Amino acid sequence: MNVEEANKIIDKIKGLMDGAIEHLSHELTKVRTGKASPSLVSEIMIEYYGSPTPLNQVANVNISDIKTIVIQPWEKSMLRPIENAIFEANLGITPQNDGEVIRLVIPPLTEERRMGLVKQAKQLAEDAKVSIRNVRRDGMEGIKKLIKEGLPEDMGKKKEEEIQKLTDSYTAQAGKLAEGKEKDIMSI
Repeated sequence: MNVEEANKIIDKIKGLMDGAIEHLSHELTKVRTGKASPSLVSEIMIEYYGSPTPLNQVANVNISDIKTIVIQPWEKSMLRPIENAIFEANLGITPQNDGEVIRLVIPPLTEERRMGLVKQAKQLAEDAKVSIRNVRRDGMEGIKKLIKEGLPEDMGKKKEEEIQKLTDSYTAQAGKLAEGKEKDIMSI
């Protein structure tokens, strides 16, 4: 009975730690690297027939070269609303509307901006690590509670060690994701 509960705690911890890593990955895609990427504009919402709609549901978003994103709306009437939404998203990029498509030319990053983006990526990774450690703390408390309720102490210690190994593994994963993003940002 208590062993099953301990295993449930471990499973829950894995799920929450996976979630922290997925969230970190998602957030890191939003950090600009100086290269064109559809993810840069994927979460921009466009007013489409009265309801907010993600950009990728009203237009094709493609990369024409390493520095240019091309947005081709399915309806020409959407050019102006898309252009306005890009301005409002405050990306620091001026859209170029030629009446057919909107082009976003990604400006080169200054050294100062690169350092700021690296700092942002490291902060995102640190936030993920804090989240992972909070999950570990909650898991350890759950195991200690089970020990008080009758789980053999040696079994409890093994489960605590398992939780610590998971924590170390997921923390390392967060660090690797941030390092990879840092290399992307710093490569010219």
